[in-house]
This record gives sequence, structure tokens and C-alpha cells, in this order.
Amino acid sequence: MFKPNQWAGKKAGVLGLGKSGRAVATLLCAHGMPVLISEESTLPQAQQYTFPGGIEVETGGHSAALFDCAFWVKSPGISPHAPILLEAKKRHIPVYSELEVALAFMPRNVRVFAVTGTNGKTTTTALLGEILKEDARLQGGKRNVWVCGNIGNPISLCVHQMQPGDDVVVEVSSYQLEDSTYFRPQYACLLNITPDHLEHHGGMRNYIKAKGKIFKNQRENDVLVVNGADVSCVELAEKAKSRVLAFATYPKHLLQTAVFFDGDELVFSDGHQLRPPHLKGIHNVENSMSAALMALQAGVPADTVQKAFDNFKAMEHRIEQFAYHHGVIYVNDSKATNLDSTITALKSFDKCQNIWLILGGRDKGASYEVLRPYLTDYCKCVLTIGEAMDKIERELPGYPVTRCYTLDKAVEVAMSGAKRGDVVLLSPACASFDQFKSYEDRGKVFKRLVDARIFKDRIKKK
Repeated sequence: MFKPNQWAGKKAGVLGLGKSGRAVATLLCAHGMPVLISEESTLPQAQQYTFPGGIEVETGGHSAALFDCAFWVKSPGISPHAPILLEAKKRHIPVYSELEVALAFMPRNVRVFAVTGTNGKTTTTALLGEILKEDARLQGGKRNVWVCGNIGNPISLCVHQMQPGDDVVVEVSSYQLEDSTYFRPQYACLLNITPDHLEHHGGMRNYIKAKGKIFKNQRENDVLVVNGADVSCVELAEKAKSRVLAFATYPKHLLQTAVFFDGDELVFSDGHQLRPPHLKGIHNVENSMSAALMALQAGVPADTVQKAFDNFKAMEHRIEQFAYHHGVIYVNDSKATNLDSTITALKSFDKCQNIWLILGGRDKGASYEVLRPYLTDYCKCVLTIGEAMDKIERELPGYPVTRCYTLDKAVEVAMSGAKRGDVVLLSPACASFDQFKSYEDRGKVFKRLVDARIFKDRIKKK
């Protein structure tokens, strides 16, 4: 466990110059610890960052100075099998996660709500945050609600502003959980587990193990909310010491449920009934059930939950309908960086074989063959982009695929061929880093490309 007093005045090594690395370096420096940020890649933009005195930065490799640091903080994207970490283990250098280091500086009496799962993390985290903020407002604004982690700002950026009695809602990824040994949220949520990040974790078994760390250190009075219809979630939950509450949207579930969906409302075992938010897709019903369960267990009144539900809007890059032109709907689902997310997006539409699906990017290790029945039911055309094009074609033999290479070309092809009643859907099932900085960047580029062509078409008609 990271104990700030143990390392007071000693030099810290931070691996990675990403957002979390920069944030935790600043936090440590503010508490009197000199810091060396060591980045393996050569990053020309590193010169743009400004740091307080006491922080050194090296890029293009790890120098011997890194091994002079008393302890290290690892950025979540670095593989646990990276040579630099294996060397740290040999030299008995303690390595911590940004998540655990940040929480160690948190004031007492702060409630921690943690959300993980393959899909739905961000929406659930944001929704729970809005519920708790509404409750705080109705209670006179005496506490703050911090929504952070994988959703946006690292916890390290927020922790110095927290006050006793605040709430922290944190989205945690499998990468962050993998690195965390002592993480203990009072309220935890495990939404679902399907294949993702297999190239990083080295297989499904390790991926599931990482997800299970969200509740590993919980105690009897803590709460774990799980998907009662997800086999992996249920099997993991059998090991929990905390109080387990299940949700389910389908009649067939493996655990007795604390809430289920009757087709119209969320029905809770304590008698409450709530209307879910106005969000597209059954997956968002699951997200709302899990957020509501956590909030109700934390003492939020049901009518406050309902008010937050009624005011909640769909999030950008998540089955986001952003344009309608000549009877064609354009949908940005760039956040779909795995196969299950893309399947979820397709299932949110009717089986009309009217979707022009833009698929591809940087492959994450799972087989695209699972898409076949959904492509048959929902899609008119599949347009492939990025590094995964060859693999997609190999694993979908016989299915008509149009190679577009770039998102620009895919938009051109789709907008030229789509007819009234069709849907052009970016739901790539892949990471974005082959051609874009992030899934947000990919989604924004997609929207700009579509909007520009619509604008050009309208100008032409005047």
C-alpha cells in the first residue's frame, strides 16, 4: 500500500508522460517529493508541457537516473511484462498505480464509487455522477462530487481539491485495476465482461482477473453491483466479501436480482419503480440500473434518482445520432473499441439491413467472426479502415466488404451510396491509435467529415 509519509522527501520515478503521468507527478511534487518523469518514446510535444520546479522529464528512453528513484508510479498503458518493469522487480523497486497513489492523498470520510466493465463504464460513471450531484444540490451543496478516472481527468488532478465528506465517482479500466493491489471502493460496479484488450493482458483469463480487482479488498459493509446475467461477472462475484446486488434486463439471470427491467420501468426489490433515462439501446437500461442501485444504496432518495434520469443526455461518441440528411441518419459510435460494443450498437437499431457500418482501426486480438450474424441482420455494407482491414476480411470470408483504408474515404463511399432510410454508423470495434490520437479524435473527425459534405451539398443546391 502506498503511504505518503513513508516516501516523504524521496525521489519518485513516473513511467509515462501521458495525462495520468503528468498529473501524478505534479501531485507528488506538491507534497515535497522530487520527481523524474521517464518516457520511453520520443515525444516532440513534451517541450510544450510546463511543470513546477522539482520535476525532471526525460524522453526517448529510460536513463540510469530512473533506478535512483526510491519508488515508481506506472502509467496504466504500459505492459506489466515490459523489460523496464521486470528490471524494477529484480532491483526491488516498489511500483504503484496512479490510482492508488492519488487515493492515498485523499481526505478521510470521502466515499469512493468505482465503475468498471467492458462496455458502459463511461455512461454509468457519468450518470451516477449526475445523480450524486443532484442529491448534493438538494442537500444544500455541502459536499462536492468528483467524477474522474478513465472518464476524463485522472484522480491525481482532483484529489488536492477534495474535502472530507465529498463523493468520488471513478471509472476504472482493466489496465488501472491490473496495477492496483490495495484499491478499495465502498461502492463498486461490474457491468459486464466480454473479450477486450486481450493483446495487453495476454488472454481472457488475465483480463477477467484484472476486472475482479475492483472488489477484491471490499469489506462486509461495502456494496458490489453486478450484472446478474453475465456469467463471468457472476462467477467473480462468488468471491466477494461485500454485499452483492444484481441487476438484469432479461428474465434469464444467474443471481437473484435487486432490480430488473419490465419493458417500461426499472423495478426494484424494495418496491421502487423508476423510468430509465431517454437513451438508445438496452445496454443503457443496464447502465441506468447499476447507477441507480449504487445511488440508492448510498442513501439517495428514489425521486432524486428519477430527476437525474429525466435530465440526463446521451454522451458524445456513444451511439450519438448527430446528423440527418436526405433521409439518412448519421451515428457516431467511435467509443466502440471492441466487438461487443459494435454488436451493442447494431442491436440498438431494427433488423432492416440498412446500416453502412464503418469498421476497423488497430486490432485488439479478438475474432471478427462473431460479427457475422449481426452484419447479416443489420448491415447493407461494411466499409473497412485502418490496420485491421486484412484481418477483418480473413475472418469474414464470403461477406462483402469494401476496403476504404481511411475514414475520409469511408465517409465518401457511404454518403455517395446511402439512400433514404439508411444509417451510416461509425462503430469500429477497434482502437483508434493507428490513424487517430484517441477515439474522441476519431469521432470528431467523422462528424466533421460528414458535416462538411452535408454543407457542401446544401451550398450546391442553392
